[in-house]
Amino acid sequence: MSDRLTRIAIVSSDRCKPKKCRQECKKSCPVVKTGKLCIEVTPLTKLAFISEELCIGCGICVKKCPFEAIQIINLPKDLSKDTTHRYGPNTFKLHRLPVPRPGQVLGLVGTNGIGKSTALKVLAGKLKPNLGRFNNPPDWQEILTYFRGSELQNYFTRILEDNLKANIKPQYVDNIPKAVQGNVGEVLDKKDERDMKLVLCEDLELNKVLDRKVGDLSGGELQRFAIAVVAMQSGEIYMFDEPSSYLDVKQRLKAARVIRSLLSPKSYVIVVEHDLSVLDYLSDFICCLYGKPGAYGVVTLPFSVREGINIFLAGFVPTENLRFREESLTFKVAETPQDNAEEIETYARYKYPTMSKVLGNFKMRVVEGEFTDSQIIVMLGENGTGKTTFIRMLAGLLKPDNVETGDVEIPEFNVSYKPQKISPKFAGSVRALLHQKIRDSYTHPQFNSDVMKPLQIEQLMDQEVVNLSGGELQRVALTLCLGKPADIYLIDEPSAYLDSEQRIVASKVIKRFILHAKKTAFVVEHDFIMATYLADRVVVYEGIPSVDCTANSPQSLLNGMNLFLSHLDITFRRDPTNYRPRINKLESAKDREQKSAGTYYYLDD
Repeated sequence: MSDRLTRIAIVSSDRCKPKKCRQECKKSCPVVKTGKLCIEVTPLTKLAFISEELCIGCGICVKKCPFEAIQIINLPKDLSKDTTHRYGPNTFKLHRLPVPRPGQVLGLVGTNGIGKSTALKVLAGKLKPNLGRFNNPPDWQEILTYFRGSELQNYFTRILEDNLKANIKPQYVDNIPKAVQGNVGEVLDKKDERDMKLVLCEDLELNKVLDRKVGDLSGGELQRFAIAVVAMQSGEIYMFDEPSSYLDVKQRLKAARVIRSLLSPKSYVIVVEHDLSVLDYLSDFICCLYGKPGAYGVVTLPFSVREGINIFLAGFVPTENLRFREESLTFKVAETPQDNAEEIETYARYKYPTMSKVLGNFKMRVVEGEFTDSQIIVMLGENGTGKTTFIRMLAGLLKPDNVETGDVEIPEFNVSYKPQKISPKFAGSVRALLHQKIRDSYTHPQFNSDVMKPLQIEQLMDQEVVNLSGGELQRVALTLCLGKPADIYLIDEPSAYLDSEQRIVASKVIKRFILHAKKTAFVVEHDFIMATYLADRVVVYEGIPSVDCTANSPQSLLNGMNLFLSHLDITFRRDPTNYRPRINKLESAKDREQKSAGTYYYLDD
């Protein structure tokens, strides 16, 4: 019996349509043929029900279902007694919980749909864990007995007895204007229980927007506003779900410092973050989540920061002797062939002249530069330094005020642009959208295997575009951008809403596509790991954001990163196992040593 319980059956509620099929799952099940009710479908039920006790795991129903609505998954043996919560029969199941410790920041890392937000809800006291018994949920006494002997017992006892208050920063900040109306300054005044408004507005650069309405804030401003609102409330538990999306590198580090400042000997801070270099900088220890998105998630024991992130990237948990991903992810950066003089002839070279543009009070200057095909140029700069303005001038959407060398015209480029903000207006399925916009590419086998397969677009084909989540929309937008024939691909923040694993996949897709198609890409990206992985050359922006900025001409990754990081006053080293960039803690021995040598960025170890 115990062997059988380590199997779960998942029936996808948006795919299972018993009224539209011949109930192949039930008819083909060998257990049903012996007279047992392993799969039940009655004319009145909205979903098929699969009994996990009776299921023998043959998987015939999985193959026969015309809508691909069923998954039968064999779980690792020792998980059967570790169920923390399950929403209902044949639905998502969470095993174990992250263990927060007072006075330390706990980081959570894992793909989307694997239970991070469910774990946060349970730890915040917003969702009572049912230990997998959704029919007769246990009372708190039983739940506390279940967690006896672990740090979670003390934690839940404190939540119940001391009424711990949990402050949560939600994952999707775009929805805040629907819930919060009014003026930014007034909202902050109302929420300011710790008398921190002045300090936080200074640290999170909110002073400029205090008179604006919440509904008029940009993505990055909303994110900083949300972090400030959580940080200024008094409470014992602080939770941040993806605090870095929409923020530039400098703001990410400032936000990380604000979040760390909330620590006290009695407070708990829990952070879900997909930018691994920020997670590394922010956390004291880490729990990884693995499993199958939408089916089940398992939380590992807490690890040290370096070990936790490396386990996630390696896809192997040594303490459980368990592999949860086929391949491990590394960030070995090879010097690009453009640096070899003898190979230069094979590349087409393009030049653009020195340009300048004045928009209201904002002045921008672009130093002349050149780029070749098969090359990715990453733009590094704070928000408001004119990265999008430069892209639009290249695309011919904005005319420069002066082209200083009068005889040089900006070459005419065909441009495909993926904007920073994606709002779904298309009424119809993803399939219809791709068919209408990029018909030739999406039917081409090469495009299919290079772009659509790795981005897992196939699973989204029949979904309505308006119902897609942030990460799904981002993947569809990337597919549309790369599917449009063009000379230059301008990609603005491809990492927003993607989880750490999808970010690496998206980087590989962009890199491979640009190389194969012999095109050029200009990418704006604030996730440091993704930016360094993508970049062949970098354009560094200098100056005062929103006032006066200069875009330097493209330079090598090493020189560009050194220049950019020296402005931010941070240094990076590389992890010896998977070569990912790691931020040195401020004023640490390594940090001081690299600063005095002038090597802010290490390319090799």
